[in-house]
This record gives sequence, C-alpha cells and structure tokens, in this order.
Amino acid sequence: MKKTILITLGIALLTGCHRKEEVKTIQGKTEMEEIAVTGKIAGRISHMLVKEGDFVQKGDTLAILDIPEVDAKKSQAAGAIEAASAQYQMTLKGATDNQMKQLRAKKAALEEQFEFAQKSIDRLRNMVQDSLIPQQTYDEAYAKYQGAKSQLAAVNAEIADVEHGVRVEQQLMALGQKNRAMGTMQEVNVAENERYILAPADMTIETITLKQGELALPGYTLFKGTLPGSTYFRFTLPENELGKIKKDMEINVHLVYDNRDIACKINRVKQLPAYANIATAYPDYDMQQSLFEVQATPLKEADVKDIFQKTTVTIKL
Repeated sequence: MKKTILITLGIALLTGCHRKEEVKTIQGKTEMEEIAVTGKIAGRISHMLVKEGDFVQKGDTLAILDIPEVDAKKSQAAGAIEAASAQYQMTLKGATDNQMKQLRAKKAALEEQFEFAQKSIDRLRNMVQDSLIPQQTYDEAYAKYQGAKSQLAAVNAEIADVEHGVRVEQQLMALGQKNRAMGTMQEVNVAENERYILAPADMTIETITLKQGELALPGYTLFKGTLPGSTYFRFTLPENELGKIKKDMEINVHLVYDNRDIACKINRVKQLPAYANIATAYPDYDMQQSLFEVQATPLKEADVKDIFQKTTVTIKL
C-alpha cells in the first residue's frame, strides 16, 4: 500500500513538473493604425479619383464634391462687397461734384450779400452819428448785416463737412459693413475649397464608402485607410499569463500564412474592458480573470513591409 502511494505521488510530481514546463501557443492578429477621411460640408460626389488599394500621399485629392449652394452664396457675397464698398467710399468722399458746385455757388452769393451789408453798415454808421438818418434805418441795415454773416458762416461749415466726409461714426459703420461682406466671401471661399477631399496623411486606401453621384453628409466617413509603418501584433492574455511577459521584452511572432518568424518587442500592455476586443481565438481561462491586450511591434520595418492586415500570428509563452 505504501509503495502504491509513493508511486502515485511520484507520478503527480512528474506531471506537475511537466505542466510547469509546458509551452503555450497564443494566437493573435496583425493590425495597422487606421485613419478615416470625412467631409465638412454636404455635397454629391462628382469625381472619385482613387480606388481601394491605392497608396496616396498627404494632400492628394481623393474626391471632388458638387456643391451648387456655394456658387450661389459666392454671388451673394460678391454683391454685398460691391454695395458695402460703394457705401464706404461715399462716406469718405462726402458730397457729389454737383452738390459741391451748388454749395460753392451759394457761398459766392452769400459773400456778395455780406460784403454789401458790411459796406452799408460802414456808410450808415457815420450818417446816424451826424443825425442824417434815423436810428431805425441803421438798425435795420445792421440786422441784415448780421443775417448775411450768419448765412455765410453756415455755408462755410457745410462745405467743410462735405469736404472732410461724413461723421467718423458713419464711416466706421460703413467700414464694418464692408469688412463683414468680405468675411462672408472668405467663408464662401473656405467652403469652396472643402469640395476637394484631400488625404490628411500618407495612407493606403482600404475602404471607400460612397460611389460617384451619392450624397456625402458632413462628418460622414468617405474613406478609410491604413498608415504606412504602423504594423503591430495584438494578443489577448488572461492575468495569470502576465508573469511570462514584460514591457520591452523581445519575442518572436510567427506569421502563420507565410510560415516565418518576425522579431518583435512588446511595447504595450493594457487591460481590456470588453470581451469583443479579444484577439486570441478559443481562450481558455477563468471567467473571473481580467483580460489584457499585449501589443508587439517589429524590430525591423522591412520584415512587415508587405504583410496583410488581420492575418493570424502566434507566440509561444
């Protein structure tokens, strides 16, 4: 009986040692950083200049939108600028040429009346002192003199106003209307440039969501692409396997479809909040354990230059 127990314990110990040394294969997926291209304003796609699989550089035109509302708003803005500019110039110039001629003619007539009234006053002043005319006659002439003087001063002030333009407040108001119209034109020009959908970075076009003639709404994703040099490998591990890895650890990632190994370095380990993010197939772990995503990047970019996205890879832990 004792021998049987000893043999059983020995087998158990050997089995335990074997399990401790067991190498586990973990499956993962090949990933690349993705980028989405959206439009800012609504319009129909008039020209599609790329196709899925094309590599484009930053600033390349991917599609052109047809936006007829922009042309209409541009005509309205141009008319507003012309009207506001004319209004502002009128405030700077003041009166028209004909108005200035009328004011100058009026001034000349009033100057003659003033000179005549002044001469009359000078003559009557001596006569009234010698009692040759009554005081009433002198007072009437003096009143006419004062009236001519006031009228001449008024027309001089009127001419000075029109020569220097209208009030400063009116000029500023007209200038503000002009600047507002020019701002509207700038806004229209920006909207006009938005008809060209440009690549925000060097990228490979993976998905085109709309076709020529379809309506693109603001914020709707028109293109999806992958960034060059952004390939990485993603694995899912339960927390009881985390002791086998550490950040910056170098590992070999096996590419299944090409049957080759790629030297990589673990650059990120983070907890997964949701089951849907799991990358490893057929996970066998206690459901109470937390899950972690392990990301590994290749040591040499040339090793993954032509690798396919979402393909299966494995590591041994």
